[in-house]
Amino acid sequence: MRYTAWSLVREALMVLLAVIFALPFYLLIEISLKSTSDFNESPLTPLFDVEWGNYAQAWTSGGVTGGMGRALFNSAVMTVASVACLVLVAALTSYVLARRTSLLSRGLYVLFVVGFIMPATLGLVPVYVAMRAFGLLATYHGMVILHTAGILPFAVFLYTGFIRALPTEYEEAAQVDGAGLFRTFFRVVVPLLRPITTTVAMLAGLIVWNDFFLALIFMSGTPIATLPLALNTFVNENYTQWNIIFAGATIAIMPMLCIFFIAQRRFVRGFAGGIRG
Repeated sequence: MRYTAWSLVREALMVLLAVIFALPFYLLIEISLKSTSDFNESPLTPLFDVEWGNYAQAWTSGGVTGGMGRALFNSAVMTVASVACLVLVAALTSYVLARRTSLLSRGLYVLFVVGFIMPATLGLVPVYVAMRAFGLLATYHGMVILHTAGILPFAVFLYTGFIRALPTEYEEAAQVDGAGLFRTFFRVVVPLLRPITTTVAMLAGLIVWNDFFLALIFMSGTPIATLPLALNTFVNENYTQWNIIFAGATIAIMPMLCIFFIAQRRFVRGFAGGIRG
């Protein structure tokens, strides 16, 4: 391809857009490294004196959680457990819904789609009452069940579309060789689901990791509070240290940002395959 003037314009436009999108992240890092006095005097001036102690303060302080470090552990446990349960349940459910053509399977799929469309806040009160009755409030396993159930309709929607686009010849060959339903699924189908599994895992992980509303309702004031709740404790009505808040926000977003950069290619491919299917 020839490099024309229009190519130069497109490249300049893309660089400009990249700078615009990167500017908030730059400000986040810069403010997080400023001292309180420098921020109060001139929050947007270039950074000269780096204050690494902001990260240490954010790591060890932050409400009843005992700091962003403990909150990071809580968020990691809930995110990993929720994603693992979601992938297992959604993949098994979607495989049955995609391969069965009965009226019951179609009806169940419609119910999952309806659950995906309806706002989750409509059932918040009965869910809270049920979790309190079963002793699941402010517990790891209670939040894992809550997040898994809340994201399940969306995961089933993506998985079902992807599985319907897969050829059935491999499964039929495995069944001819004597493999049962579960062995066919785990040995043949699961390896083919890697792209959509990456997409579902990343989307679900982002939802659970960044969740503030459900964590505020079901875990507020407990030692197992997650990163958004711990970050919220830095906000004070009388005096707010924004440099500490920005340091805590940087700690909160870095793990998921690194994971996205590593798996972004599979994420896009799986999402496109799920929608197309």
